[in-house]
Amino acid sequence: MSEGDFVLVSRGEPHIIRSDRKAKLFPLLDLNRPPAHLGIVRHGGGGKPVSTMICGYFSSSRPSPNNVLNLLPPILHLKSAANREWLDTILRRMVNESAFALPGQRAVLSRMTEVLFVEVLRSWIKSLRPGEGGWLGALGDPQIGKALQLIHERPGQSWTLQKLGRRVGLGRSAFSARFTKLVGQPMNQYLIAHRMEEAATLLESEDEAISEVAARVGYETSSAFSKLFHRHHGISPGRYRAARKEGYSSSSSRSSAAELRNRAPMERAYDGHS
Repeated sequence: MSEGDFVLVSRGEPHIIRSDRKAKLFPLLDLNRPPAHLGIVRHGGGGKPVSTMICGYFSSSRPSPNNVLNLLPPILHLKSAANREWLDTILRRMVNESAFALPGQRAVLSRMTEVLFVEVLRSWIKSLRPGEGGWLGALGDPQIGKALQLIHERPGQSWTLQKLGRRVGLGRSAFSARFTKLVGQPMNQYLIAHRMEEAATLLESEDEAISEVAARVGYETSSAFSKLFHRHHGISPGRYRAARKEGYSSSSSRSSAAELRNRAPMERAYDGHS
């Protein structure tokens, strides 16, 4: 790492940051620090140079093979460059925002973190070659990207290979082969997985009956939907909803094991040596 670099540890792997190979390691937990949301933490003497780093994490509450974090490489390293003014601008602003306890600080940092993540994804997607990056990489393809957009916007539509292929200007066989090659799985398999993820979100956030959730994600009967949901999530829709509501009613300071497994730390070196 050097000044202005950004590193995303996409699946929370243990890692070490030090100024050089001979530097003595200092455990993070040994830092004399206040809670993370109460401003900056200072460590070491007052000598120069001074390094400033901003650290945080993105999390996913529900593990999924198609989760964005799972599609990223284990370590994503974005170098600071002239064509990445956006990275420098966002992170400078985040450093400044973190330094002072201003009204609305947490909301501002949360939104800026979301913008940062989207920009990082865009930059990574641009570097991919055809067939890399799963469905994220396939978004850049004119035909398959449009098909993915249709699936995401209308998961309840009765999509078939023929219907989607016709919408994007490809024959059934050509569309099927291209989708599988670029996304890494057949269209029907991807469609079912996306519907089940959408259904899980609806069960968590809405109070609709199971039959209504089933209809919204493309299934005419609750029984067919429930079988697929159980196969995908390992639990019935009703039990899933009850478990999630029970989890939300518990203390907000307790994170689920699934969330902890899906945290992705980000590290940013700034003004000096990382």
